[in-house]
Amino acid sequence: MAELIGPRLYSCCNCRNHVALHDDVISKAFQGRHGRAFLFSHAMNIMVGPKEDRQLMTGLHTVADVYCCDCHEVLGWKYERAYEETQKYKEGKFILEKSKIVKENW
Repeated sequence: MAELIGPRLYSCCNCRNHVALHDDVISKAFQGRHGRAFLFSHAMNIMVGPKEDRQLMTGLHTVADVYCCDCHEVLGWKYERAYEETQKYKEGKFILEKSKIVKENW
């Protein structure tokens, strides 16, 4: 009998809480605070911190840090607002740092 394999996931590096689905990856070519980062359309089992304006490599954005809801590890941020027209596609999406997440079910 074949084994059922669940969806490919990303989990918090600290506590293994599931935080994103591989199918929700938009891009793997982003830069986080600590190296490479992935842009996701959705994230789960996270808490969103207060909004703040931050000057990033691609201009001024309003962002909110995102935390694992179990262990409170900072995983990345959510784009709340992009001030430049070419960056509007990021609004409502999530950056999760590669160093803060691990693959599950691969």
